Amino acid sequence: MSSPPPQHCEPFARTSSLFLPLPGQNAQKSRGHEHQRAASRGTDPDSGEASPEPTPPVQLDTNAAGIALAFLLGSATALGASAAYRRFFKRIKNAEWITPDVLRRRRWITGIVTSVGDADNFRLYHTPGFGWRGLLKFRHVPVTYRGLRGQTIHIRMAGMDAPEGSHFGRSAQPYAAEALAWLKENVEGRRIKCQLLRRDQYNRVVALPLLPRAVLQPWRWRWTRQGGGGGGVTARTRNLPLEMVRAGWGAVYVQKGAEYGSDWEKEAYLAAEAEAQAARRGMWQNGMDIELPSDYKKRHRMAEVQAKVEEEVEEEPVTEDLDPKEQVGFWRWIFGRRKRRPS
Repeated sequence: MSSPPPQHCEPFARTSSLFLPLPGQNAQKSRGHEHQRAASRGTDPDSGEASPEPTPPVQLDTNAAGIALAFLLGSATALGASAAYRRFFKRIKNAEWITPDVLRRRRWITGIVTSVGDADNFRLYHTPGFGWRGLLKFRHVPVTYRGLRGQTIHIRMAGMDAPEGSHFGRSAQPYAAEALAWLKENVEGRRIKCQLLRRDQYNRVVALPLLPRAVLQPWRWRWTRQGGGGGGVTARTRNLPLEMVRAGWGAVYVQKGAEYGSDWEKEAYLAAEAEAQAARRGMWQNGMDIELPSDYKKRHRMAEVQAKVEEEVEEEPVTEDLDPKEQVGFWRWIFGRRKRRPS
């Protein structure tokens, strides 16, 4: 049995309709390629003109508020730390470091009295902040002259005038040594508070110092110096110049520019002075017929001015009728050129 003859057939890939392009498929492909090329060139594929750039979407930074808040908190912390350092920890070395703003605000400072020069002024070493005493002591007050030079504030006590000591060749007033000893015994080497008020003509700082508290009796303030009338005097306040006037070792300062502190009036000082005079304490023990410190300074100031005026006054030169030869010299009179008298 013979098999049928083989028939010649086209390959399946050519005859199958699955691989034949559909109508319009080539056109779609060409348009797609044109769109891609136009997009890459940035032009409109239909009109050929440049297409506008699309607006990028607005992206909100979610961390912006946090960054701004952190910046504000950091700035406030830095400013607060700087202000706290200047107010509580920065040390005032001397009177030159005290600004007008400090005097205007009448700031209180704490320090150690390193020396007492006269009965109404002393040197204060400013000790701000902590670390100056106790178990946490790591800051120390110098004890030598070289270490204290330029590091203390010259304080002039407000509201009172003490007997003057011997200065610049002047003799000391009566009771000047006793007043100086009273002040040294109560404040020298001790920690006190001072309210800065103003600057005087000698570049000293007029201040109101407060007596230090007693260790065993913190509600009272005592001194052991005996008053002129006999027994010791108990301080009623911590106002050092007021209590010094009450003890009889000072008079009330009533001249121009007098300061008495923020919480005190002139009448309180005058009442303390009247009490000391009535009890004959201190420099009032022999009565009220004494020369006040203000009168003492005024008397010496007038004497110095008078002496200075007398030194500057020059006597007028005495002119005598001398011979022309003696006035111009002999040889110059002979050979010198003489002016002819007008005829």
